[in-house]
Amino acid sequence: MLKVLKFRYFLVVLIFVGCGETSEKKQTEIQTEAVSSTEEAISTDDKVILFYGNSLTAAYGLDTKEGFPYRIQLRLDSLGLDYKVINSGLSGETTSGGLNRLDWVLNQPVDIFVLELGANDGLRGIPITESMNNLQAMIDMVKDKNPETQIILAGMQIPPNMGADYASQFKMMYPALAKSNDIELIPFLLEGVAGIPDLNLEDGIHPTAEGQRIVTENVWDVLKTIVLPQGGTEVTEKLVEELN
Repeated sequence: MLKVLKFRYFLVVLIFVGCGETSEKKQTEIQTEAVSSTEEAISTDDKVILFYGNSLTAAYGLDTKEGFPYRIQLRLDSLGLDYKVINSGLSGETTSGGLNRLDWVLNQPVDIFVLELGANDGLRGIPITESMNNLQAMIDMVKDKNPETQIILAGMQIPPNMGADYASQFKMMYPALAKSNDIELIPFLLEGVAGIPDLNLEDGIHPTAEGQRIVTENVWDVLKTIVLPQGGTEVTEKLVEELN
């Protein structure tokens, strides 16, 4: 019952706060940082993991080193896995905005593409079909650029302020896309964090540093099935527990 109440609190707060709207200047700064990261990735021989999302990926309200993409990089490094993480999170991003800027982001080799978008669409009541079409278009763009790129879709949930049917359809949009495209799915990115005040900033929806640690585990649970060497899962996971 407590867990249900906490999640309801999260949903109510989501009604009033978007996923980190930013000014045009701030968005430009973030894009500039993303370009710099991209250039750095190209100069290495590592495989590239690109996290493409909104304020949740951008670690809104925190130092980027406290966000889950950076924590994933630390884990990969500690495990001796040759991957370079690129954080292409942009606060306030919608699926439409993501689709518009994706082309230049893909001007580099990408081995694993983690797509985390849609929450801001839901908060604005954008038609499900429009959001779904935009997400599908982005998936298609990634596949067209490189059929070998492995895609992970991060699922989200929204409050029922747009109606219970809308919220339900929004939630089911992610597993439907994952199934139809045969890609990996993170069922709910904020599982174990949403609705828990101590794990969120004052706005009630953006994770604190500790909340980002939990989000890291939610991402890792799926990402590890791709990056961990076959046959070495148990040993590697034991090392992960020791690192934590």
